[in-house]
Amino acid sequence: MNVADKSELEQFLQKNPDIEMLELMMPDMNGILRCKRIQKREFDGLFSSNLKGPISIPFLGIMGTFYDDDTPDVFEGDPDGIIQPQSGTLSRIPWLKSATAQVLTSFSDLDGSPSWTDSRNVLASALERFTSDGLHPTVATELEFYLIETGDDGVARPLLGRVPCSDRPQQGIQYCMADDLFDQDAFLDEVRRACDIQNVPLTAIHSEFSPGQWEINTQHTSDPLLACDHAMLLKRIVKGVARQHGMAATFMAKPFGEIAGSGLHIHASVYDSDGNNIFSESNNTKGVDSPAISTTLRHAIGGLAKAMAESMVIFAPNVNSYRRFKPGAYAPVSPTWGYNHRDVALRIPVSSDDNRRIEHRVAGADANPYLTMAALLAGMHYGITHQCEPGPETRMGTALESDEVLLPKRWDAALALFRDAKILPEYLGEQYCAYFQKVRQGECDDYHAQVPSLDHDWYLRAL
Repeated sequence: MNVADKSELEQFLQKNPDIEMLELMMPDMNGILRCKRIQKREFDGLFSSNLKGPISIPFLGIMGTFYDDDTPDVFEGDPDGIIQPQSGTLSRIPWLKSATAQVLTSFSDLDGSPSWTDSRNVLASALERFTSDGLHPTVATELEFYLIETGDDGVARPLLGRVPCSDRPQQGIQYCMADDLFDQDAFLDEVRRACDIQNVPLTAIHSEFSPGQWEINTQHTSDPLLACDHAMLLKRIVKGVARQHGMAATFMAKPFGEIAGSGLHIHASVYDSDGNNIFSESNNTKGVDSPAISTTLRHAIGGLAKAMAESMVIFAPNVNSYRRFKPGAYAPVSPTWGYNHRDVALRIPVSSDDNRRIEHRVAGADANPYLTMAALLAGMHYGITHQCEPGPETRMGTALESDEVLLPKRWDAALALFRDAKILPEYLGEQYCAYFQKVRQGECDDYHAQVPSLDHDWYLRAL
């Protein structure tokens, strides 16, 4: 962990002397930033590693529930760990009226070692497998989300532009529509300014393939942990700014049944200690239109394909996540791969040979970025070290050979595969995987114990 010290706090307060409160952001297993605020007199304690909190916080369920039946002994009595502020994440919260700052944190045990419960630490551990081999991933994220109309009629609707001279919503997809940018100019500009203030390297934003949906991208970085920090902060910025503009934003995977779901796509390449892209083909003479696929790139894709089914409960962590996956919806249902092809799970984008990379297109926007990145790194590293073959390539300009669903279609099936996982525990840690599965299984059981209104609509009168 790159822990911030008191000098970083002092420099920040010199530039921002009006700050009176500090919001501590603690990522949980859902990718939710659990938060608490402390007053100015408590700041020194935080930046001196003297502030404590329950190490169970990172394992809160989606409803804030702690699944404490048959917990590991380490959770008996709900012990504290040390809340460690992360360097480079201290900043103002520009969309609030109050003089409040924020800082991203991680948990350590009382002896100062990284807590196994924290998903940031899980990613850091998985990354060590690369760095110990002299390899350095470079990654970037793409996030999709919906802007939602606010109202009191109890019906969630995507926020759409209006047809001129009427109050009728715009019809159709209208991908990359300039008028959408015009309509949301104030919101988008405030998102940009907040990203600048909070050191989130926003690169592009556009309206996406469904009405009311947007995509927002961040700059690639050679620090996967930092890339995930950017993704977490970006989601918070979007939601916070949207609230101040009288609307809501959601990164739910499938908020509306009839239109596209939202994904978290990750671009990843790997460089050696000399700065060479190990996915490139040094003797490639085919050019960017028909690139050679290097042996190392094939093996990385093969490992990702091999680990994909057991990783699905990471990529699709909630019951709603599985509504996003269906053939022909740019949400892959099989571990397919190919060059310049958006129907596949593992896409090789058009690039120069030196920038050769994989775009991982499986995870939903509801996934925890740290765990998603850790699972991606695990698959790539396993494939490279075990020389996994990926199977046949889907060629550019051709349809998928089959619509056969080879990845789990439902939450409980994904949980069963994760419980028997062979690759992920080696990288994420057996203890973490076991308890992650326990919490998700508890949520699954709780969800299916409910009697939804649809049951009444279908069965109450007919049976």
